[in-house]
Amino acid sequence: MVLSIGERIKGFLVSPSKTFDDSKEDTVGDAFKYFIVILAIFAVIVAVLIAVLFSLFAAMLGMLGVPAMPFGAAMGPLLAVASFIFLLIAGIIAVFISGLWLHIWVYLVGGRKGIGQTIKAVTYGMTPYCLLGWIPVVGFIAGIWALIVEIIGVRQLHELSTGKAALAVIIAIAIALIIYVVILVVFMPPMLGPGFPGPTGPGFGGF
Repeated sequence: MVLSIGERIKGFLVSPSKTFDDSKEDTVGDAFKYFIVILAIFAVIVAVLIAVLFSLFAAMLGMLGVPAMPFGAAMGPLLAVASFIFLLIAGIIAVFISGLWLHIWVYLVGGRKGIGQTIKAVTYGMTPYCLLGWIPVVGFIAGIWALIVEIIGVRQLHELSTGKAALAVIIAIAIALIIYVVILVVFMPPMLGPGFPGPTGPGFGGF
């Protein structure tokens, strides 16, 4: 059963389990094309918001007598275009890295349907966040829902139990966060100066 983009969006938002079942035969290419569409929607909305907020900020500075910024009125549109391009590139890179990373843990809990199915779970799972993640407060809920949809995707596409699918996703996120924190602890203090507490600074065994 070939679903349209609109049917996929609605399905992954309100009935992800059935929609993942209907998408088992999709190729990674099909999932990537779908992801590009929803990512572009997200990038356009965020870029427009950035341009509007910058224009408001520039207007406030003008009212306070602050000199005009470089490029003047063109700065807002330039920021919007730059933001759109950055979000597209970063989103594409992130989704494939996330898929590769998650697949390690999916494989360890018993997923044997191939890395393509994991990447599909990640790309389709991003639907709630790409469509609603730009809205304050709602964006946080959309992020949680995206994780739930991703877990459902891993479960359905790899034919695992809900517990195993959730375990794979949670471990992937937890270890990534631990690595991120370790990097911050190790590298940030030297960048901020010798007086900043770090592994060898005050409070961490240093002098």
